[in-house]
Amino acid sequence: MDKKKLISVVTACYNEEENVELLYNEVKKVFEKLTDYEYEHIFIDNASKDRTVPLLKEIASKDKNVKIIVNVRNFGHIRSPFYGLLQARGDAVISLVADFQDPPSMIPDFIKKWEEGYKIVVGVKNQSEENPILFAIRKFYYKILQDLSEVNQIENFTAFGLYDQRIIEILRTIDDPYPYMRGLISEIGYDIYQIEYIQPVRKRGKTKNNFYSLYDMAMLGITNNSKVPLRLAALTGFGLAIISLVVAFVYTIYKLIYWDSFTVGIAPLVIGLFFFSSVQLFFIGVIGEYVGSIQTQVLKRPLVIERERINFK
Repeated sequence: MDKKKLISVVTACYNEEENVELLYNEVKKVFEKLTDYEYEHIFIDNASKDRTVPLLKEIASKDKNVKIIVNVRNFGHIRSPFYGLLQARGDAVISLVADFQDPPSMIPDFIKKWEEGYKIVVGVKNQSEENPILFAIRKFYYKILQDLSEVNQIENFTAFGLYDQRIIEILRTIDDPYPYMRGLISEIGYDIYQIEYIQPVRKRGKTKNNFYSLYDMAMLGITNNSKVPLRLAALTGFGLAIISLVVAFVYTIYKLIYWDSFTVGIAPLVIGLFFFSSVQLFFIGVIGEYVGSIQTQVLKRPLVIERERINFK
């Protein structure tokens, strides 16, 4: 009898006491129908302050398919999920968030396409039940990232998908202490099968994303995948210098011709000063983002530090 293939489902969580048990049950129901496969459900917890960890431990004590990694502190929404994927040993690994915005019902579709030969099968949210303004902003960002990136990016992709163990092995070789998972998947270069879905709204609990975390993810995507902003700073400086020289030359000629009647006034000087200052501050900020990214790489801090593991052999 052939050995069944192992599917690893990885869920990162932080203060998700209202969702983890329900998610566990939903994933279990999916695999009860997928009788040709074995599965493990790995929860990596970012030092939750609610009852998430006790609930997971209770589940894991009854079901050895459930494995738990508990971090010593909250290592953020970028490092912890990526680290969790690297711990999975399944023939295929599925990334699934805890808040049900990644529908567990899509797991069979992912596995079907994986069996057809695709190493990467991802979910792409073509529509969302979230706030339409927020969804429109997200789509706009993905368009910008696509235009700026040197590698073709997957638009409206949140890392929800299935990755062959070969892809996970490649990710393990990437020494990046603050990885942008969405960009890395495109960077690897394998053919990617995209399955569109409508992203449901979070029904239980509060989102852990705030303005800073969303900004952090957005800037990480740009700094990790494009040099265009840096080159734009140089080109803008060059262009503004030429414009300034032209304006100065015109003003000089005009003053020589109309010496007695033409007065420059203070307004153009004030406007020009504030304009050039704002441009400088903007591009100093852009350069600062790249410097911060370099600093993160140089520090070489670990992705996470574990407090404990449960049900891992």
